[in-house]
Amino acid sequence: MLKTVAHPAPLLTDRAALLERLAQPHTYDLAVVGGGATGLGLALDAAARGFSVVLLESYDFAKGTSSRATKLVHGGVRYLAQGNVALVREALHERATLLANAPHLASRLPFVMPSYGLWQKPFYGIGLKVYDALAGQAGLGATDFLSRVQTERLLPNVRGEGLHGGVRYWDGQFDDARLALALARTAAAQGALLLNYCPVTSLLHEGNRVAGLVCQDRESGRSFKVQARCVVNATGVWVDELRRQDGQTLQRPVSAMVAPSQGVHVVVDREFLPTDHALLVPKTADGRVLFAVPWLGKTILGTTDTPREDLSLEPTPFAEELAFILGEAGRYLTRAPSRDDVRSVWVGLRPLVRPDSGDGESDTKTISREHVVRVSRSGLVSVTGGKWTTYRSMAEDVLAQCADAGLLQRRPEGVTRELRLVGGEDIGSAHPPLSAAPGYHLYGSEAYRVQALDGGQRQLGAGLTEAMVRFAARYEYARTVEDMLARRHRLLFLDARAAAALAPAVAALLQRETGVDPQLESFLALCQQYATLPA
Repeated sequence: MLKTVAHPAPLLTDRAALLERLAQPHTYDLAVVGGGATGLGLALDAAARGFSVVLLESYDFAKGTSSRATKLVHGGVRYLAQGNVALVREALHERATLLANAPHLASRLPFVMPSYGLWQKPFYGIGLKVYDALAGQAGLGATDFLSRVQTERLLPNVRGEGLHGGVRYWDGQFDDARLALALARTAAAQGALLLNYCPVTSLLHEGNRVAGLVCQDRESGRSFKVQARCVVNATGVWVDELRRQDGQTLQRPVSAMVAPSQGVHVVVDREFLPTDHALLVPKTADGRVLFAVPWLGKTILGTTDTPREDLSLEPTPFAEELAFILGEAGRYLTRAPSRDDVRSVWVGLRPLVRPDSGDGESDTKTISREHVVRVSRSGLVSVTGGKWTTYRSMAEDVLAQCADAGLLQRRPEGVTRELRLVGGEDIGSAHPPLSAAPGYHLYGSEAYRVQALDGGQRQLGAGLTEAMVRFAARYEYARTVEDMLARRHRLLFLDARAAAALAPAVAALLQRETGVDPQLESFLALCQQYATLPA
């Protein structure tokens, strides 16, 4: 039986009240630095176990990598070829957990692999049958072998020349930024204190041990000292910045944990693949995977895997990456998308983990989770790597390592396995899939509360209403136009020019709600970036 968190009314996220709470003298059991998938999942798990928790995010929740995924909840088909059976089995079961706990933000999604060689259908089909077997009762649907006619019916506009049929299998998809927000709000309902736009500026040490941190509110400039028994660095691709600060304070060398890689995603209209099935090409001309995924009324094409040395908060695509995605899509679709058809381009940095450097830190990397947890000599816990699908099991592993290091009490795990996230209560099987255009269905069981606010039926455009903006400002930590149009409503990621057109109206509403500058001009510049293609 799934547990639900009782929410007679959504919790207000009034910033002044949250900052005053932060200012109160208190020693937290756990301070989490970083408000992406890993940090938010950790905050929720710890709070659900009864620990006192504070989480601080430098910008907005999921501003970085965690809002820029390919939107897939998956077990990792490609890992089967590498023999990583334990990894795939764990991810498949976590996939089912995620879909059950956030049914308004995650849904199952059928994938079709078209076969243009006689060997492809049996080769991939057999592998996917193994994928089904590893999922067991957590499976989302059986793998089917498709004829040419069936493949063309499920994938309209797929190239027919040389097509021998295909294979259909099932995975999941989700709204990553809204899932991050649901984790934050559910953690708050469990008693955690979470603040966005409150970067950590330094660590506090007592006797060469980490004893807390100093953070600063971006809006007011006000600084806060936060005492904590355990500090976890969950800043993703930026994890080494805080580790180096810890090492500099203690005059110890620190080597990098992360080797960044970027993934580019291109969004085009649904007419290029007018279906609720995703297209998967397991091996393109250069050996990479290509996806064409229906999502929120559009089609996402991607992705790339390109090493990148810099750690820009808003990375841009390389010209060759865009050419690769459009070129490969053109090989499999009867109507090839051109540069003029692109509605938005966005880039995410992946925190790929470097091998252990042997610098004296304990390394608890486990192949089944694709992430690394390291505890420094000072007691700073750093976690990076992994993927959205396994965020919950990653949180359990981090808390286990904190207990092993004597930083936290050991308490029973599994408390989040059947914990529905905010908005996920009592959602039926008829709930619209994530391929549907944005609307009130993304609020799940809270939809009626949003609609009841002033402006519930006043459309701003692209499925966004005035009430959604008000709800975001009052209950979803939104402070800027970007918060609203990039992560509360995903319009920037779907159509950058449409987001720019709505931005002034959204800014005016936000300013009335929050009383602070919604940063309209910087958002318009960001829209221009997402709409501009590299030459």
